[in-house]
Amino acid sequence: MKALSIAEDPEALISASAPYHELPEVVIPVYERVVNARPDDAQSMVILANAYWLTGRGSDVVGRLAARAMAADAENRGAWHLWALSESDPRARTERWQRVVRKFPADQLARAALADNAASLAGAEHDPLALDLAVQTYESLWAEASRDEERRALEETIAKLKGWSL
Repeated sequence: MKALSIAEDPEALISASAPYHELPEVVIPVYERVVNARPDDAQSMVILANAYWLTGRGSDVVGRLAARAMAADAENRGAWHLWALSESDPRARTERWQRVVRKFPADQLARAALADNAASLAGAEHDPLALDLAVQTYESLWAEASRDEERRALEETIAKLKGWSL
């Protein structure tokens, strides 16, 4: 695959690898070539960063690539998500998710990640502000939930968090 990726045109590589997008061992050599050939292609950087993340390449590598993708296209939500996810410090990761949510307020996945990270931070550091952030964020998701299962799961989570004493 690596030899093929060196020889092919980036667009042809993207098309040829599409059926194998779930296989990091295919995606990585292909998208390393694509990103090298097209250094401002944010979506290709996101695909490569995601494959790196899935194979445990490390948060530094993923974070740098995600930041490059954000610089190339500030509207690429995938880049923002990987950038936030790649932060290893729980408090800094929560702050990154807050920035993602400010940038994309309708992004429910980012809001759920923010709530999860804030709840984790609250529990680990006994931080009442993080707990409030988690509860408020889960409540905003509950207000938008359209399925009964979602609402019940969020209600249970909110009730448990409100029962915490820090």
